[in-house]
Amino acid sequence: VQLVESGGGLVQPGESLRLSCVTSGFTFWTYDMSWYRQAPGKERELVATVLSAGGSTNYADPVKGRFTISRDNLKNTVYLQMSSLKSEDTAVYYCHARGDAGAGVRQDYWGQGTQVTVSS
Repeated sequence: VQLVESGGGLVQPGESLRLSCVTSGFTFWTYDMSWYRQAPGKERELVATVLSAGGSTNYADPVKGRFTISRDNLKNTVYLQMSSLKSEDTAVYYCHARGDAGAGVRQDYWGQGTQVTVSS
């Protein structure tokens, strides 16, 4: 199983970035996909989720209206479009997959993370 994030970098406040997470080794279309982030000295927090069934999305309050999560089940890829970035968005962003491994057992996979730094 692999989850490989890309697209992070250094941007100025107000700019945009698009993160990608290319996955392999599991049935992507059956998994709920999320982006988490962890800032220095803080706990990892959920940013956004896109469900496997129907593609419904959920966002953390701090990013609502600025971030958009999407998925491409043909490419086994999940995206996070981030706009109007703020300094407080600075963090390592992680891709996460959650699904059913069978017999009701939950399966979680994580990517290695990509750094996003928002600074003038």
